[in-house]
Amino acid sequence: MLRSAQVFTQFEYRLASRLMQAPWLEGSTHKRRLTLHLFRRCANAGHVDALSTYGLMLFRRGQSARDKARGVRCVVQAAEAGHPEAQYQVGHIYEHGCTQIARREDRAVTWYARAAEAGHVGAAQRLSRAFDHGELGLPVDPERSRHWCLADSEAPMPGRQMTSVSEQASVLQ
Repeated sequence: MLRSAQVFTQFEYRLASRLMQAPWLEGSTHKRRLTLHLFRRCANAGHVDALSTYGLMLFRRGQSARDKARGVRCVVQAAEAGHPEAQYQVGHIYEHGCTQIARREDRAVTWYARAAEAGHVGAAQRLSRAFDHGELGLPVDPERSRHWCLADSEAPMPGRQMTSVSEQASVLQ
């Protein structure tokens, strides 16, 4: 029984992903509502990718502060479970701050580093840039910048993650 539930959850996740990326019914509230419902079901079943996507959808597109807060909690939960894109997003949230989470550059660096170590290209690029320009409370350090730049270039192509919110935002519309 447990195996069949996992298979069904995986099927629902793929369906929601395809529905979200489908060009037809662009901007439809029904499509968005159905996609959100499917991702929520998968997230509640423990699917980490769905938890990350559902959290981002709520955080970016939620109507109320309660939706946005739930979205942040979901993204943080997925990041803690080791999801590289969620780790990058949590770093971004801490870097810029929001109503739910105060701006904390030290935590942003921690989450970016976790994501970069997991192979997230955008996180490695952000850390490299931060060491180049002395951002995020980090000193200017060309050696560490080069380290993250090399980590970016050594990431295997198939495992590379989406590098920015804008890449997902275009999909989440």
